[in-house]
Amino acid sequence: MKHEKQPKPMKPNRYDPIAAALQEDIGVGDITTEFFVPESLHATGRIIAHEKAIVAGSGATAEVFRQVDPSTDAQIIRGDGTEVAPGEVIIEVCGLARSILKAERVALNFLQRLCGIATLTRQFVDAIRNHPAKILDTRKTTPGLRALEKAAVVAGGGENHRFGLYDMVLVKDNHLTTFEGLSSFAERIRQLRRERPNTRIEVEADDLEQVRAFVEVEGVDVILLDNMAPAQIREAVALRKGNIEFEASGGITLKNVNRIAATGVDYISVGSLTHGARAIDIGLEMTHVPG
Repeated sequence: MKHEKQPKPMKPNRYDPIAAALQEDIGVGDITTEFFVPESLHATGRIIAHEKAIVAGSGATAEVFRQVDPSTDAQIIRGDGTEVAPGEVIIEVCGLARSILKAERVALNFLQRLCGIATLTRQFVDAIRNHPAKILDTRKTTPGLRALEKAAVVAGGGENHRFGLYDMVLVKDNHLTTFEGLSSFAERIRQLRRERPNTRIEVEADDLEQVRAFVEVEGVDVILLDNMAPAQIREAVALRKGNIEFEASGGITLKNVNRIAATGVDYISVGSLTHGARAIDIGLEMTHVPG
């Protein structure tokens, strides 16, 4: 009897996004810097915000300079979660001019991107500050940068949803098509709860009929209300039983997030926090140190 080949388990992720970004940018060397900048010249650099922003990724940015040259001193002036105004210094660096120039673009790319995520997140958080709902991110992140981008969401005042497929259950519509009726689904939820009692279980509902069914399923922690209008969300929340929580998702914008929060949902997940954030205008000003 021929046995089907089983997929091998994925190895732990040890990907270093900073090292990958530096390799992508520097490659075999910075031709311009090595030709025009004296090898022994020292310099200082000030990374400055050119617009109002929430800082995120300061540690990763400093690490870029250290990976290029461990002798470079990178001092974080304004840490993650703090608000900066135009003209404020976020990080100061001191070291060889060549090293600072080689690290500059990659460092700014990380900082501009992550500050953009934190700034947008803070806008969503502020928009619902009169309601108890929490703003969540999603898995719609840049491949390889998820840890950094989710940390930026936290810096902006939001909270992280599941990090990956391995740390939480989220049964979506495509999963539901594999079940033969609600009883089959409910039995699998009970089995899952027995085998993994501490795993958070969330189920996606596309309409109120599904919500009515899911609130009766023992073991469900959260019902995700997918692309529902505020009036539907309010009706769904009114069906709450026990400790079940509700999450609104789909089509969330700064214009409608307050109306959605007013429905009484516990969470609002916003994919655009990570996939739609605009990079913040940040620059590096460098001066050489006379030898």
